Amino acid sequence: MNIETPGTCPIPSCPDQNGTLPSCAGLAVPYVPFQQNNPQKYSQTDALSNGTLFPGLNLPFHMKVEGSTLPGNPLVELQALEFVVLELGTYLDTHADDVEAFALFKQYSAMERSARASYEEKFGPLTRQAASDSKTYTWLKDPWPWNYQQNEVK
Repeated sequence: MNIETPGTCPIPSCPDQNGTLPSCAGLAVPYVPFQQNNPQKYSQTDALSNGTLFPGLNLPFHMKVEGSTLPGNPLVELQALEFVVLELGTYLDTHADDVEAFALFKQYSAMERSARASYEEKFGPLTRQAASDSKTYTWLKDPWPWNYQQNEVK
């Protein structure tokens, strides 16, 4: 094992003899895929389970399990809509002229607002701010959404 003297370059042909990362050291080159205009899109539930709305950005990671199956319930459907709105908004930050994406953004935003209102009407507020729209403070009122998922509430 060859232990280098601190402050020296481990590569003999390297002219920089100071510092911990000499200028001749090989560096990793990161790659970020460029999103094309009008890219293909997953359905909202597939987007949520894959972690991206865009199949072209769904790059496999070491030991990553491909998209999981999510339960079909109102809370997961709302989360999927919220995720798609967030993904489309992020895409539009760099592709503001994509008319189709903006139309989808408006469509999914309306669907998300409607799903949120429907969910909160049936199950109660999802945020403290939403609780301010009620006649009484209902934020900590049972049952919580996960109690419905676990069939604790009939």
